[in-house]
Amino acid sequence: MSVVSLKDVSVYEDGVPLLEEVTLSIEEHDFLSIIGPNGAGKTTLLKVILGLITPNAGTVEVFGTTPQKGRTFTGYLPQHISFDANFPISVFDVVSMGRYTKSFASYTKKDEEIVFGALKTVGIVTFAHRQIGTLSGGEQQRVFLARALARSPRLLLLDEPTTGIDPEMRKSFYELLVTLKEEMTIVLVTHDVSVISVYVDSVACLNRKLYYHGSAEGALEKLEDVYQCPVEVIAHGVPHRVLRRHNND
Repeated sequence: MSVVSLKDVSVYEDGVPLLEEVTLSIEEHDFLSIIGPNGAGKTTLLKVILGLITPNAGTVEVFGTTPQKGRTFTGYLPQHISFDANFPISVFDVVSMGRYTKSFASYTKKDEEIVFGALKTVGIVTFAHRQIGTLSGGEQQRVFLARALARSPRLLLLDEPTTGIDPEMRKSFYELLVTLKEEMTIVLVTHDVSVISVYVDSVACLNRKLYYHGSAEGALEKLEDVYQCPVEVIAHGVPHRVLRRHNND
């Protein structure tokens, strides 16, 4: 059974298509990257999977049920997380929010163990009692990732999680995701096309319509169609311009 199954999904806003007839199946323990230009519908697609947006047409199943019910098994790191850096809340308390269901009163000793486990997984357990506003941007992203992991998800959705993070921190973040895919399915929305040549298992090329879904290697030939311009990929530190296949290849 697929973790996520979308069939002929279309989403419109004021008559403008955000997604058009998208059919996509995501398998267990896949590390999928969704790439495409701004306004391509990538965030919309994640919100459809989460059940936050109801499609105008098509069907969606998550873990064989509705997206709303499947959300129980899903962790989500949104693109923008706004918070007051001066607010005196600790890293531990932020991550603990991933365990809250109906009320704060439901928090248990088991929840505490899971929170510390999530902090250890992302490598910031020593920051547990620090104020989150004192951390760097990359460290804060790990806190929010830990909050998503505190839900003990089987599906992890990440929307542009490395925006504003320096290259070295970005590399370690991607390497962490590679280890996490052993325990869950990961869907990563990103503009960083270099990630497809190193880290992910499969790629979905999206620009309102789904242009490609398959191996990372095969995606390189579809990037120009999706972005509608030449695309340069940095692979292993070396720039390669992605060109259409020549007849003599």
